[in-house]
Amino acid sequence: MTTVIAVDLGGTNLRAALVDSDATVLAHASAPTPTSGSSGEVITAAIVARVEELLASPGGEGAAAIGVASAGPLDLGRGRVVNSPNIAFPIVEIVGPLRERFGLPVSLVNDARAGVLGEWWAGAACGSDNVVYITLSTGIGGGVVANGRLLLGMSGNAGEIGHIPIDTHYNLICGCGYAGHWEAYASAKNIPGFFAAWRERADVRHVTFDASSTRAIFAAVRAGDPVALAFMEALGEVNARGISTVVVAYEPETIVLDGPLARYYGDILIRHMEPRIDRYLALPRIAVSTLDGRAPLLGAAAYALEAGR
Repeated sequence: MTTVIAVDLGGTNLRAALVDSDATVLAHASAPTPTSGSSGEVITAAIVARVEELLASPGGEGAAAIGVASAGPLDLGRGRVVNSPNIAFPIVEIVGPLRERFGLPVSLVNDARAGVLGEWWAGAACGSDNVVYITLSTGIGGGVVANGRLLLGMSGNAGEIGHIPIDTHYNLICGCGYAGHWEAYASAKNIPGFFAAWRERADVRHVTFDASSTRAIFAAVRAGDPVALAFMEALGEVNARGISTVVVAYEPETIVLDGPLARYYGDILIRHMEPRIDRYLALPRIAVSTLDGRAPLLGAAAYALEAGR
């Protein structure tokens, strides 16, 4: 049985696992992603510490490779993260330092691209060779498997669907600096900002819940609050535009939704967006991930296993 070290580098958390070729997580390590320091070297050092911890765990000494999934954009040619809006440093070196420190093959892949591999290997997309994975988290990311092959693009950034333009009405500014992107409206971080813009335009003066909290907004929806439900119609329209674009771009058989928003509120999101999705092409199966947030980790492991063959 082959084992590898998988790492999932996000803006908030750094997770790592020892994974075998049956997609079983044998050991796990995690820490907050560093946000202060002189350079991205503090994040590289944190990754090194997690890998060392796992290599010292039972079975870890035989790990054959290291796979790192990270929030992008990435520079795969140089093996590093560059100017990620969700990571505190402009450059985080990954492949070179890990390869030098551990003497193992190291592969780097965008976390959402890893997510689609994880779902395809061991999750809701098993058996589907045309899959789009969408993570609804601090940002919105995507990964695509088309005809059984992972799409990477010129530098590993194909599938940045959070930056699909979906609106010219509110023109909310995305973290990347451009206006009207899906992520600026429907990510967990930005839903309260969209609510504020919608509320002003709709002239809603009285709100009975904490409109600065995404969690509170969705709790109000579950409780049947009329203002929250009206806003959910607007959010459903935005999400439907994003999904409609994904469908015509990739014609997937399955779309898997992941990230905290999908895992906690997937029923609400699907209920309000599905009727608004364009039917120019057939509507794919839309499923919520059952991997409890482990899809990018498992995908990083799958990527490392494939690279090591």
